[in-house]
Amino acid sequence: MPALGFALFDSPIGRCGVAWSPYGLTAVQLPEPKDSATRARLVARFPDAAEGEPPPDVKEALEHVLALLRGEARDLSAIALDMDAVPPFHRRVYEATRAIRPGETLSYGEIAARAGSPGAARAVGQALGRNPFAIVVPCHRVFAAGGRVGGFSAAGGITTKLRLLSLEEAHASGAAARFEGDGVLGYDAAEAVAHLRGADARMRALVDEVGEFRLRLTRTPSVFGALARAIVYQQLTGRAAATIFARVRALFPRAHEGPTAEQVARASAERLLGAGLSRSKMLSLRDLARKAIAGEIPELAEIHGMDDEQIIRRLTGVRGVGRWTVEMLLIFRLGRPDVFPVDDYGVRKGFAAMLGRKDLPSRAEMERRAARWRPYRSVASWYLWRAAEGAAPRRAQRAPARGAA
Repeated sequence: MPALGFALFDSPIGRCGVAWSPYGLTAVQLPEPKDSATRARLVARFPDAAEGEPPPDVKEALEHVLALLRGEARDLSAIALDMDAVPPFHRRVYEATRAIRPGETLSYGEIAARAGSPGAARAVGQALGRNPFAIVVPCHRVFAAGGRVGGFSAAGGITTKLRLLSLEEAHASGAAARFEGDGVLGYDAAEAVAHLRGADARMRALVDEVGEFRLRLTRTPSVFGALARAIVYQQLTGRAAATIFARVRALFPRAHEGPTAEQVARASAERLLGAGLSRSKMLSLRDLARKAIAGEIPELAEIHGMDDEQIIRRLTGVRGVGRWTVEMLLIFRLGRPDVFPVDDYGVRKGFAAMLGRKDLPSRAEMERRAARWRPYRSVASWYLWRAAEGAAPRRAQRAPARGAA
């Protein structure tokens, strides 16, 4: 049954696509690198469909999809799918896959058995590789034997698969708190913004230009996990770093949970390098793993009771972990209010933009002015990053905030 219509829609993982017929969804398309590519895929699959506003039942289905991607509890099994053109075996595979709950995974072999075809694991993989109903038919929850992440045919490959799994895992596990107040900013955001507006006329103008303070804390289960990710991401673009970190995670079972110190310590240098790590980052990860196993890296509950400078001194003893890396942990994982990463290029660039200058300011100049922003220099830094991006109000609403989940 050809689709009658299609549309693009924004989601926490990017701009996705959906197509529909009178009988339900005919496709959910995960985001391509550009909107034009996402649209082109839908047009190629459904040449007779017209782009337009989704009907009410499709809008309702998308609301459930988006809620799931935001980490809310949603059951997508009731969403109507038009499987008229889907082969019978593929249909059984998709129905078995739809029964997997968020936070759970099955192997290709287990899906084959549930679809009534024991031993057909390879055929299951092929069927899921052609899954037209991404997320609604959650093929990202199906792993290879031994808990290996397996493949993923959608744009972004295993990086997208692991991101979807991480979003769901956080909800399914209840995003268990690691200390009292975990996942919540350690300050009143409205009070912080009001203080900044009242303390500095230039900052007030920047706040008014950018708008709402939208920092969301990144939930990671351990200090080891947060630092491992930070090491991989150093000096790389976000997309390149995400790809390499996904390959590192994919070396180990239950990759979406992130590697443990013990797994990294046991992994050979060749395997880590083969995932795309530089030799320097490989050595840093192994040093971090050794120190974590030896108890030299505090757990989140312990680190919560330490002040900022204590944390910086403790963690910068790890190879490749400098002050900036720990400052990012303080701001985006622990929600500390008064961190000022004065050596961050984006903060320096945003500081200059706020003052209408082209030259970058000196450290001393920045620290003098930032004194008036205490005790909310973390919030000021967030606004300076927005200034560095040239964030006008409309653009600020469209672009993901640095550090957002």
